[in-house]
Amino acid sequence: MTRPIRLMVVDDSMVARAVLSRMIEADGHFDIVGVAGTAEDAIVALAHVEVDIVLLDLEMPGVGGLKSIPRILEAAPGARVMVVSSVAEDGAEETVAALALGAADTLPKPGTGRFNGRFSEVLIARLLALGRAERGVRGPRASFATAAESHHKLRTMSAEPLTLLALGASTGGIHALGTLLAALPPAIGVPILVTQHLPPAFMTVFARQLGVVAKRPAVVAEDGMKLTPDMLFIAPGDAHLTVSEERGERLVRLVHFPAASGCMPSVDPMLASVGAVAGRRGLGIVLTGMGRDGVEGAAKMVACGGSVLAQDEASSAVWGMPRAIAEAGLAAAVLPPDQLARRVISRIGEH
Repeated sequence: MTRPIRLMVVDDSMVARAVLSRMIEADGHFDIVGVAGTAEDAIVALAHVEVDIVLLDLEMPGVGGLKSIPRILEAAPGARVMVVSSVAEDGAEETVAALALGAADTLPKPGTGRFNGRFSEVLIARLLALGRAERGVRGPRASFATAAESHHKLRTMSAEPLTLLALGASTGGIHALGTLLAALPPAIGVPILVTQHLPPAFMTVFARQLGVVAKRPAVVAEDGMKLTPDMLFIAPGDAHLTVSEERGERLVRLVHFPAASGCMPSVDPMLASVGAVAGRRGLGIVLTGMGRDGVEGAAKMVACGGSVLAQDEASSAVWGMPRAIAEAGLAAAVLPPDQLARRVISRIGEH
């Protein structure tokens, strides 16, 4: 039998700690191994207990939850942080900031007396996905990753200079995208397309914050935009981001058809269009996320001569999307985000 998923609940409200703990333990898949009223207390406790998920409030006394996320992740190697906070509303600056700092997922906390019903169902589903998503029982993550990835046959990456770069991600992707983009030089001479699974209300804040981390202009893509080198074009939350070549110019094209993955936006149409337009000079990177979004698009991209890279399991919040790429034999490399950036750099031509 698989062991329970180990959780720590961190919230300054005694009532919230009790209600959340009772709700989670009632499911049967979880074991509450610790509770804390401040982030500082949580970090101290994490030195003495192993956890899989830290359930974290953002509004707490002391340093607070937001600024403590990197320290919590450092104190609990391999654990995921799930933010459950009243400030985790759609579009909130704090929500995107928490995801950028390494939180794997966020969920708005309801008011007192409204913890049951739909909130309970969503919370348990998200926690199960983070705790078990396509990884089975967790062991030492680095050794598991090495063993798993060694069985995947890698393709040869095209050596031709890049003309288009496309990045796709879901759960945990904001942090991974920031790490990858920050490791690139200020100018690589090609447009960068980004599809991150987020609701529409997040996108303006996400674009602004990602642009700061990446040190380059970032915009939420609009249909008909001309693709400009060294600019980030981010898929809106209600359309797929694709590219077309018209009269010698490469343009953004937003499309709305249902994707096979069920995602909106989906990574599949983006990768497929980059392959069709750029051929051997196109590069796609699939980062952390649940599910299989990106596999169909990656297959079409590879068929057109393009190359696809995938994030490794050890650095992923959830090794679902990149794992699907690797297992399908579509990846030219399976690496953490900073090392993926080096592969991008190796493809930069004269500009």
